[in-house]
Amino acid sequence: MNGLLRHRHLIDYRHSNTLEHLTIAQRNAHDAKLASYANRPLAFLFRFIRRHPVSHTIVLCSVFAAVGCALASQYAIKHLIDVLGEGRHHPGPLWGAFAILVGLIAADNMLWRIGGWVAAHTFVAVTGDLRRDLFQYLSGHSPTYYSEKQPGMLASRITATSNAVYTAENTTAWNVLPPCIAVLGAIVMIIAVNPLMAAGLMFCSAILSVVLYKLAGRGSARHHHFASKAASVDGELVDVISNMGLVRAFGMTLREQKRFGDTVKAEMDARQQSLLYLEKLRLLHAVITALLSAGLLGWALWLWDQGRATSGDIVLVSSLGFTILHGTRDLAVALVDVTQHVARLAEAVKTLLEPHGMPDRKDAVELVPQGGRVDFERVTFAYPRRRAILDHFDLHIEAGQRVGLIGKSGAGKSTVLALLQRFYDTQGGQIKIDGQDIGGITQDSLRHSIALVPQDISLFHRSVYENIAYGRPEATRDEVLAAAREARCTDFIEAMPEGYDTIVGDRGVKLSGGQRQRIAIARAILKNAPILLLDEATSALDSASEEAIQIALDRLMVGRTVIAIAHRLSTLHNFDRIIVMSTGKVIDDGTPEELRNRPGLYRDLLSKQYDKGTTLHIGGKKVNEQHVA
Repeated sequence: MNGLLRHRHLIDYRHSNTLEHLTIAQRNAHDAKLASYANRPLAFLFRFIRRHPVSHTIVLCSVFAAVGCALASQYAIKHLIDVLGEGRHHPGPLWGAFAILVGLIAADNMLWRIGGWVAAHTFVAVTGDLRRDLFQYLSGHSPTYYSEKQPGMLASRITATSNAVYTAENTTAWNVLPPCIAVLGAIVMIIAVNPLMAAGLMFCSAILSVVLYKLAGRGSARHHHFASKAASVDGELVDVISNMGLVRAFGMTLREQKRFGDTVKAEMDARQQSLLYLEKLRLLHAVITALLSAGLLGWALWLWDQGRATSGDIVLVSSLGFTILHGTRDLAVALVDVTQHVARLAEAVKTLLEPHGMPDRKDAVELVPQGGRVDFERVTFAYPRRRAILDHFDLHIEAGQRVGLIGKSGAGKSTVLALLQRFYDTQGGQIKIDGQDIGGITQDSLRHSIALVPQDISLFHRSVYENIAYGRPEATRDEVLAAAREARCTDFIEAMPEGYDTIVGDRGVKLSGGQRQRIAIARAILKNAPILLLDEATSALDSASEEAIQIALDRLMVGRTVIAIAHRLSTLHNFDRIIVMSTGKVIDDGTPEELRNRPGLYRDLLSKQYDKGTTLHIGGKKVNEQHVA
């Protein structure tokens, strides 16, 4: 059995990792199928159950068989009591009845263990499949989606979905199915004793189950509200912890503690409302069950007094009657619990399975790099619910050209870089790389052709080596170390206690700003892409570090198309062109020498930086910008 389960798990794991082998149309269809489950949580659950048909069937059959043995054992008790009533003159039937009862009890227990053993593998495998699929889908969302959601909330929803599915499967297998089967089986067995009693029990059980289920449905709003508040707590917690440095810097520790306390209180109130509603249902069922149990036992005793039932019949009817009544109670309570977990599942799935905003086109092709020519042709773009930041924007950059973008905040410089990487789709015009419209090429191939050194460096909570190798995971260790040397990282890395195996902390918190930036440059060097984007790539460096990094960047830029945003104009002195932007338009364009010699924003900025003592680094020598100008 273990071999079968491992085989099934391997098949399902492979199934979940085959997206890379699908065509774009097939991937889009796969994503669209997942998105269709956003408002169908139960259908979403059955999608993963169907991946494990054999093991789920084993669990189902074991539950059916175990409950059947439990019911049969009650009949075996009745038979044993009837045999005992015949006196000690029939030892054969007595021990035969005993053997039947013991065998049924043993089979009952063994079947539960078989079901539990298989479920321990299967239900966990379902949660693994679910989390992999949700992460694959979540990672396909556009940046707009992430800008409007808290990372902690998204992470907690994947965990909540997994936990809800696991609990729902467990509750259904061990708390919903058994009472359902027990109630139906008990009614069938009571028919053999007294059909009228069986009909009455069936009627009462049906009415009770329907009433409780309807009342449970009315509590769905409370359960959904609790699920939403629980996700908010997780999101707030991660948001504050990830910004704890900011909290301490502004002396807001007590304020954040109070804010989080208020968030937790709101979640507690929502949970209490949800649980109290469940308790009201349980109380209602307990009162009705007590009354019906008393009535059933009285009916059975009346039949015995009339001579229409044996002592064994009384025991059988009483035990089966209690099985039916308590079974409806357990069923109602389990259904209410399942409803609560399905509500949390529904809330999480609805958030995570929003349709992707920027899927690859069905006819998208791989980008064929041919040097790195970049063309913006009458591009119009506006962020959601904001005015257009680029309006009929034109920019043409030849392959291998180094171009700097300067301008005041809000001019659209960062937007140009974001659109080139297709983090957003334009509302008009085209962006082309080597004559190929980026809207018609796959996003993965586009980003493989672009290396980025951002201002806000993103590092994983992994080793230094892993963060550098992220630029090209298949690179050899020698290539990774060579990239680190070129980016002038070797000195501080080797000074660390564990060298390249040192964990950098969350977002690289254990490194200085300059060290993080050099790691990012090493990552870009290793990637070796034809287009290089620099977004304030030396902003976090002191003068000495900037000089060393500038030499590394000069080497990195050779033979590549470079687009750099810079406020420190010293980093652009050896560029081929400088583009001056204002309100989403190009207002000046020329070589650094040309722009220095004519009035304009570039010369104004140059003068201000000179007044602050800014220096250039040319050929390893510091040169005052006044002398260059």
